[in-house]
Amino acid sequence: MKNAMEPMSFTSDRVFSDRGRLYTESACPGKRIYGERLFSIKGTEYREWDPRRSKLSAYLTVGGKQFPFSKSSRVLYLGASSGTTPSHVADICSEGKVYCVEFAQRMFRELVGTCETRPNMMPILGDATKPEEYAMFTDSVDVVYQDVAQKRQAHILCENMDAFNAKHGMVAVKARSEDVTASPESIFKDAEKVILDKGYKIIDCKQLDPYEKAHAMIVVGRE
Repeated sequence: MKNAMEPMSFTSDRVFSDRGRLYTESACPGKRIYGERLFSIKGTEYREWDPRRSKLSAYLTVGGKQFPFSKSSRVLYLGASSGTTPSHVADICSEGKVYCVEFAQRMFRELVGTCETRPNMMPILGDATKPEEYAMFTDSVDVVYQDVAQKRQAHILCENMDAFNAKHGMVAVKARSEDVTASPESIFKDAEKVILDKGYKIIDCKQLDPYEKAHAMIVVGRE
């Protein structure tokens, strides 16, 4: 590894790259979330961001260049699971807030443990299809990020962007959760159409192979 990490200037000065691997600056030095490798350089600790464990990292690794997160971003994260990717988002948005919504109680218990060491992460037990259930926690966010493996994924993103007045959104579309008989490409096109019909614009769309088969990341903005 180099003596200093290189920021990925085409995405964010909060994400770093070294020899094809991605890193975020750890907001909680010495603490691993999912067994990731830690490196300290000149007194700063970095966490490796594995694209096989994070669809957002996979998107950047395959060449995605639209990254709406900043140091002060307020993020609504739908489908937070145990907090693997949200913890990296919390590293990036170190002066912002990451509202982590998870429906499954077993995963939520693990998420709570992850959030205990990161004060800018808030765990919320809720259903991503019912934004009114967690509207009490925030009235607006900058970004809605969605990784919910169920039907109507594009609708859920847009409904939450509407509810929280978000300027940007990202949705990791899992084709097999929508229709196991249709081609992934047709599912991705259908998702894009839903987003456009809802009055939003498509900023980027990239398939996540080889890290996630039959997945695409769609980046959304307001017209």
